[in-house]
Amino acid sequence: MTASTFDTARPQAQPTHTPAQPGRTPAQPDRVPAQAGRPPAHPGRTPAHRHTPPAWDHTPPPCGPGPWTSTVPRELVHRAAVAEVLLTDWQRHSETHYTITAQWPRGHSFYTPIAGTHHDPLIAAETIRQAGALLAHAEFDVPLGHHFLLEELTLTTNPRHLHTGPTPAALTLHINCTRITRRNGHLHRLTYETHLTRDQHTAGTGRITFTTITPAVYHRIRPAHVFTPTHQPLPLTTPLTPQTVGRHHPHDVVLSPTPHPHHYTLRTNTHHPHLFDHPQDHIPGMLLLEAARQAATATHNHNNPHPTTHHLPTHHTTHFTHYAELDHPTHIHTHPTTNPHTLHITAHQNNHTIFHTTLTTQPTQPTT
Repeated sequence: MTASTFDTARPQAQPTHTPAQPGRTPAQPDRVPAQAGRPPAHPGRTPAHRHTPPAWDHTPPPCGPGPWTSTVPRELVHRAAVAEVLLTDWQRHSETHYTITAQWPRGHSFYTPIAGTHHDPLIAAETIRQAGALLAHAEFDVPLGHHFLLEELTLTTNPRHLHTGPTPAALTLHINCTRITRRNGHLHRLTYETHLTRDQHTAGTGRITFTTITPAVYHRIRPAHVFTPTHQPLPLTTPLTPQTVGRHHPHDVVLSPTPHPHHYTLRTNTHHPHLFDHPQDHIPGMLLLEAARQAATATHNHNNPHPTTHHLPTHHTTHFTHYAELDHPTHIHTHPTTNPHTLHITAHQNNHTIFHTTLTTQPTQPTT
């Protein structure tokens, strides 16, 4: 049994995006930009006074006749909010090789820039996660409504190419599917490696393995009570101080303190608009990755209650071994290694290991 990052109760609307083919030109949307012109004046009417923009008005981004940039359908990446979709297009080169484009905003509501200078590396993890869901549905014909169980996620990022700039970051994901397992002709398990580039420089690399299962199988392997209206998460406990975990607001803190150093309990806020973009019957994998990151940051800052250094994650290796249930306590533990910047993090629930992570961070000075 594995924990799930991809699993959703997502809308069943059919996608309208056509998978890209080699050499194709993306279709232009059926719309005309506002600057293309104004409606013709009515005969005999005096033209309205034309507003002259003040000197501080910004020049709009350049645009031409197309093709226009848009996100892929949200259903294909298991997101309810269009604003949470990071992928913009994809192209198939073979059954095992694909190119996907993505965009990172300068400021994300949850993946806020670290130290004011770098994109949060976990937005790279979310981008790569979305890529797997997209390919499964659009290229491997996995029906919408099937469940995706995350087994392994490895991510290495290059801080030199994670810097924030004056515009959103444009990314290209070069995908190589290294293991494709089918059952009865349908995709069962997929392992894919991603080479993430920005301005032709390597911004990161990643590998994900996930399994797909039908809704009927999912209902058989999950406890019956998680599908009932009375299924509720545990009450929220007091959060750690946001600054100790690299956050600005208590709403984004996913850990609570315990009397034991380097031991924490998970706070599962099912009303969080990013971590729970849509209802879930278990704790999603991306929340567990955030818990590992916050636990590592809190451990590094343990002896400094007013940290002046931020910790930029540079490497994750995570294995998910059991579902993390909403209605049972989850305990997070950090374990030191011989490298002062590397920690092992484990999570336990009901005496079972939910996941284990090796996380390496790099100190980063904040902007002044």
